[in-house]
Amino acid sequence: MTTVQPDAALMPAAFLGHGSPMNAIEHNRYTEAWSAFGRSIPTPRAILVISAHWYINASAVTAMRLPRTIHDFYGFPRELFDVDYPAPGAPDVAEAVADIVKPTWVGLDVDSWGIDHGTWSVLRHVFPDASIPVVQLSLNAFEGLDYHLELGRRLAPLREQGVLIIGSGNIVHNLRALDFSQPDGGFAWARRFDDAAAELLGDRSSEILTLDAHPDFASAVPTPDHFLPLLYIAGLANGRPLDQLIEGYNAGSLSMTSYTLGMNGSAA
Repeated sequence: MTTVQPDAALMPAAFLGHGSPMNAIEHNRYTEAWSAFGRSIPTPRAILVISAHWYINASAVTAMRLPRTIHDFYGFPRELFDVDYPAPGAPDVAEAVADIVKPTWVGLDVDSWGIDHGTWSVLRHVFPDASIPVVQLSLNAFEGLDYHLELGRRLAPLREQGVLIIGSGNIVHNLRALDFSQPDGGFAWARRFDDAAAELLGDRSSEILTLDAHPDFASAVPTPDHFLPLLYIAGLANGRPLDQLIEGYNAGSLSMTSYTLGMNGSAA
């Protein structure tokens, strides 16, 4: 994999397809790509993650000084439940998030959430020492796709302040259609939708919302939670192209495709 250099003026951003929680403790080509991304960028002042796994009925940002590691899954090996990602929080960054997006209201969460596996499963590869402060922004389940795209646009000034913004989800995420007989394969409908997303993100990222009219949208996005983090990075791009970090599929119905913004010297 080629190591790329970030823009000088802006902290890069990324959408990382996180897939199974097992990626947190495995080493594969996806985790290697995440690690390479972490080595390729300047050390951020803080990290803001929009994770598919904090999907609630409000817009909120974690504002505690010591966020807990949340194991929000079941049926996995004990080794996964033993993972701890003891990154500090960043109340000042949380307050900056709430201020930057006004008049949209984002509440400060000081005690209910923490760092869920959508966040720590990738960050323990991107920044394994857990020394960089982390905050999470919730996904408001009551709002439409356009709300999340616009909120991503409003977060853009944080990149000028040294904050790395990561969206963690999956462009294609259909758990009911999983086929473990094809661990690295993708169904035809999953590939069609992933390819359509790639075409838009590489050329017309501002048109990402048109994907909801794609004939495979209902199969690829049966629930919005894993798709929404992508909209935040597309919002940050504001029409500029995203670069593909890695692509691939898991169990037929999961896309592991990941994208970066502001790498390769592009003016993003």
